[in-house]
Amino acid sequence: MREIKRVLVANRGEIAIRIMKTLKLLGIEAIGVYSEADKLSKHISFADKAYNIGEAEAIKSYLNMEKIIQTAKEANCDAVHPGYGFLAENPVFAKMVQENGLIWIGPPSECMKNLGDKINSRIIAQSAGIPTTPGGTIESIEQAHKLANEIGFPILIKASAGGGGKGMRIVNDDKDLEDAIKVAREEAKAAFADPTVYIEKYIEDAHHIEIQFLIDKFGNGLYFPERECSVQRRYQKIIEESPSPTIDRQTAKKMGEAALLVTKKAGYHNAGTVEFIYDKKNKKFYFLEVNARIQVEHPVTEEISGFDLIASQIDIAEEKPIELSQDELNNRINGHAIESRIYSEDTDNNFMPSIGKIEHYREPAGFGIRVDSGFFEGSEVLIHYDPLIAKLIVKAPNRIMAIKKMYKALSEYHIAPIKTTIPLLKNIFKHKKFIEGDYNTQFLNIYKNEVFGQKQSSDYLKEALVLFEYLKQNVSDVTFSGEATLPS
Repeated sequence: MREIKRVLVANRGEIAIRIMKTLKLLGIEAIGVYSEADKLSKHISFADKAYNIGEAEAIKSYLNMEKIIQTAKEANCDAVHPGYGFLAENPVFAKMVQENGLIWIGPPSECMKNLGDKINSRIIAQSAGIPTTPGGTIESIEQAHKLANEIGFPILIKASAGGGGKGMRIVNDDKDLEDAIKVAREEAKAAFADPTVYIEKYIEDAHHIEIQFLIDKFGNGLYFPERECSVQRRYQKIIEESPSPTIDRQTAKKMGEAALLVTKKAGYHNAGTVEFIYDKKNKKFYFLEVNARIQVEHPVTEEISGFDLIASQIDIAEEKPIELSQDELNNRINGHAIESRIYSEDTDNNFMPSIGKIEHYREPAGFGIRVDSGFFEGSEVLIHYDPLIAKLIVKAPNRIMAIKKMYKALSEYHIAPIKTTIPLLKNIFKHKKFIEGDYNTQFLNIYKNEVFGQKQSSDYLKEALVLFEYLKQNVSDVTFSGEATLPS
């Protein structure tokens, strides 16, 4: 057993803060890092000590593997926690950490390498007897045409490396296939330095379901209730909830068992997530990929299970066994949790980034409301990094109460003058189809006329007037005229 006393958190923003909070609860020193642009960032104040690791560009700071490891050694750290994003799923970095005598709080580097390649991970899943969507690799354009016609349109062109919707194209007709492959390859090469793409069948009534799991170094594993992540923009999630309103308990159990099966076969230990596509029409699920790290949406699972997943990661890294049985975990699950991702984006302008200084910032609070954020009043939203401002999480005894609580919390969350996704999120949570749980990954496309551009609704005008009055009374350095341009 290896004791961890000091951890370098190789990240920034809300996830760095989230990790540091648990480290302090466990009596472990938290070492932070920051770029030149992040000198005044919130996460620095949560660290016991913080180090400048380079310029604003991520490649010169948060992606600088040598500098981060050098800093960890200078700070006499025992371990490195990567959070999510940046270097979190980089097997080269994980290996470098271990080769320098540090503990990597994550899965083994070789396992990350095997699962990080989507083509290879599909092969591992297939060898474990887990269904994957029909498809295969592309050896030539001629072979791509043949494969696409065999499995039937529509199809997906997907990058083997990376994620976040990059290198991904939906193709509805054979005549568009060649151009789609070319564009996907170019995008994949630019984003991941790997132009490899493959074809898979596109499931039209698809739900994005994922299973959080833990596996220790002794082969003990647990899976948690599924998370429904089907409300997405540009293939990236903006709302997650657990349990899913779509699948039944028997299907959820099968997914959980499949998640442990494929990851154990790959030699996995630590926390991770297996993503599945669920075909609601045919009631079938298919393996999608493994996220070999802590997920952005992990708080949803924490809220319904009472687990601190970061603490569990550290326990496993210290070679402690999981002592809870699956039945005992199942008996701990209660209620319903939902997470909304609040981005600094203009949802009425193709989700363009909205950057600048946050001059007014007020978070919602109350029983069953959690805010994980890396920002405060006076923070700068920078162009260099991900536009995620906060994750708003609510928990309630049931789904309808959770939806009501989320809508109220979003109404009380005020961020100005930058634009955010809050108005869009509110429109989603009051949409009939979402409330009924009748939605899939095409929700925003199908109902775009109903959830976008609702700024002139009576609710919005009422809330805008309340915020306007608040600013007049509480902000001394703003000049108000007879008319005001109100923030989103």
